[in-house]
Amino acid sequence: MVGRVGNAKLHVSLGWYNLAENAAKRVSLFSSTAAQAIPYLSDPIGEDQLIAYRTKSVEVFYELDKARVIEILRKLRKEPQTALSFFHNTKNHGFLHDVDTYATILQILSNSGLNLKLRSLLEEMVSSQEDLSFDIVAIFDSLSQKSWHSRVLVQVFDMLVKVYVGFGMFDKAISLFFHSGDYAFCPHERSCNFLLNSLIDHGKLEMARAFFNELKRWKLPNVYSFTILIKFLCKEGNWDEAINILREMEDMGVKPDAFTYATLIHGMCLCGRCDSAYQLLQKIRISGVELGNISYNVVIQGFCKEARLQQAEVVLEDMKMQGVTPDIRSYSGLIYEYCKHGNCSRAFSLYDDMVSKGIKSNCVIVSFFLQSFSQLGMASETLTFFKRFRESGIFLDKVSFNIVIDALCKQGNMGQATELFQEMKNRRLDPDAIHYTCLINGYCQHGELDEAHKIFIDMLEAGIIPDIVTYNTLLSGYCRNGYAKETYNLLNFMLDHGLNPNDVTYSTAIQGFCRGGNVKEAEVLFKMLAKRGFTQSEVICTAMINGYCEAGYAAEAHKLFIYLSKQGICVDQSACSKLIISLCKEGELVKAFKTFEMVLELDVTLDEFAYSKLIAAHSREGNMMKAWQVYENSVQRGVPTDVIIYTALINGFCKAKQLRKASNLFNEMKAKGVKPDVVTFTVLLDGHLKECICQAGAKVETGEHGKARSLELLDEMMHLGIERDVVCYTVLIDGHFKIDGVKDALDLFVNMMDRGLAPDVVTYRALVSGYLRQGDNAKAWDLVDEMIVKGIDLDKDTISSLYCEIQKARRMRF
Repeated sequence: MVGRVGNAKLHVSLGWYNLAENAAKRVSLFSSTAAQAIPYLSDPIGEDQLIAYRTKSVEVFYELDKARVIEILRKLRKEPQTALSFFHNTKNHGFLHDVDTYATILQILSNSGLNLKLRSLLEEMVSSQEDLSFDIVAIFDSLSQKSWHSRVLVQVFDMLVKVYVGFGMFDKAISLFFHSGDYAFCPHERSCNFLLNSLIDHGKLEMARAFFNELKRWKLPNVYSFTILIKFLCKEGNWDEAINILREMEDMGVKPDAFTYATLIHGMCLCGRCDSAYQLLQKIRISGVELGNISYNVVIQGFCKEARLQQAEVVLEDMKMQGVTPDIRSYSGLIYEYCKHGNCSRAFSLYDDMVSKGIKSNCVIVSFFLQSFSQLGMASETLTFFKRFRESGIFLDKVSFNIVIDALCKQGNMGQATELFQEMKNRRLDPDAIHYTCLINGYCQHGELDEAHKIFIDMLEAGIIPDIVTYNTLLSGYCRNGYAKETYNLLNFMLDHGLNPNDVTYSTAIQGFCRGGNVKEAEVLFKMLAKRGFTQSEVICTAMINGYCEAGYAAEAHKLFIYLSKQGICVDQSACSKLIISLCKEGELVKAFKTFEMVLELDVTLDEFAYSKLIAAHSREGNMMKAWQVYENSVQRGVPTDVIIYTALINGFCKAKQLRKASNLFNEMKAKGVKPDVVTFTVLLDGHLKECICQAGAKVETGEHGKARSLELLDEMMHLGIERDVVCYTVLIDGHFKIDGVKDALDLFVNMMDRGLAPDVVTYRALVSGYLRQGDNAKAWDLVDEMIVKGIDLDKDTISSLYCEIQKARRMRF
């Protein structure tokens, strides 16, 4: 149809006449004349002519103006779909609709309940506002002038607000509210609440505040409006203002409902104010407002998230006493937290209480128990309770099955894991990629690669598409077990099926080869990736260095690290830390310290284990200057100084005969809340006893001070509840023998045996050496015989030590 507004001649295509005929048939007018069937044609035509037009592509000309369009639309008001089609057809063929024709079709759609069509038309108007000859707001002028029912105005208004929000035009939506008074109708409360909630959800917080203030001025906000604002304030953490809003709400005569209170209580719990939330709940209850279990559940969940489980149980008991019926949510949080913390007995007690009250359990709560048993390494218990829950009639979902299958796989019980997997399929619970991957991982972990491959094939045949985790799991298994050919075949299979191996895939393969002792294969893969440019990846380079370190190839790892650093490629913290630890382990302290300096230049922070190893290694070598330098750097970088680091430094200072520094560090660690362990005390005791031995002949008062300090340390150990171990007793026995405390040394030995501690070769060596120095060779050799009877090996160090002591004893007697 082509034409223009006014008394324009429009030629109507065949399609429109078909539509007109269908409309006529529905109103049973087509049986008379064409004038009755199509009353909107200016020049009526006969039925025979209309039939001719349906069979031939002939166009008919007639005049159409705005008044006629409105008239036709009104006559089609009982046929809203036809009216809308007519409206769009005239527009598509050139008729320019104005504010009145739009108002007419909107009124028809509103009265007909075609909300989706109404919204679609308004969206079209908003998106093409520039093409319209009027401002959309003028629609309400036209609607109000025609004296149509205010319900139409409200409905169009509500829908236009939603459309504006959908387009993100919040300023337009608010402006629409401001102009609503001009058209003598009041917006519906649901529109107000919808816009307010949308503003908050989209982060338009200032606009939300301003809009809410206007709603108060218009006296429009209801209980839901206030609740929305309270929810918003609670999300901001501004619960004080939320309480003020609650008071303001009451002042305006708007009575809060249970949902309003629950929203405020929930917000307070989110802010970590569970105690205040519980106090508010009690005040509300005293005021006579009936609170359902929602508010109680919110407080219980809040205390659970703070791991304050006893307080959560207090609320649960209070809930019961007030006659509020608990539901499954009242118990689930507590059961989950107790399971999470390994307290399954208390979790089961609550579970039994829940069931006794007629509250049905579900698979989610069952999974809490199963997951807890699995994490505690209790695979048999996991299976036992799985069967118990299954026999009780509780529906167990795929998650529950997977937890048990995973537990059995970790235990190595692949037979039962496979049976359970089959049972799951028999129950028509279709396994997904996670279940198949779990079985594959189980077989890989236990070296059954053929079975793992079969599961992979079954997975493909079942139509389950393996994800990257599945491939990485199988690749790791192949690599660890030296299946190089299968590894490359699987990589190619991935590519053939449109899944590109990522950095994690290749790093898994590299580390898998190294862990399986196939370092050469890892190097081949790494070099192949280097040709493809993959070695620019931090993940892959990190994997190669980690792999070298785990395989005991510290020198190769160091060379690669130097090369990568020169290329500007930085590996992550784990690789740097492992490299330094490996170099320290192999005694390469110079390389380790240089690597440490390079790592600092790269601004990588090592983990505390690497710091402790580096400090300990230099302390053993007596290089306390470098050990202290490493320690100071760890403090500057905020690395937690644990008992291992402190003990390593204290040991170094004791060996360097700098007991004052060692004692100062000991006091510092206690002041910082780091509790010393038996090793720390043993190191200090050894230092002070050796000081006694060195000073025994020169300065008696110094030796006495050392003895006194040793006794103080032993008292402190007892006060802290730290038990002496074999090493600690050995240090004490050796020290007392060397300062002529034979009786004390023997008493210590007896005390050690009474405590059930078996002396080792070092303890016997200390005793034998002590007797030899005292000239009691008979007892010394008795102890040697005792060592042989007990099966304690006389290693080269022990034999050499005994020989030296015998020579010393002879020289002393001579």
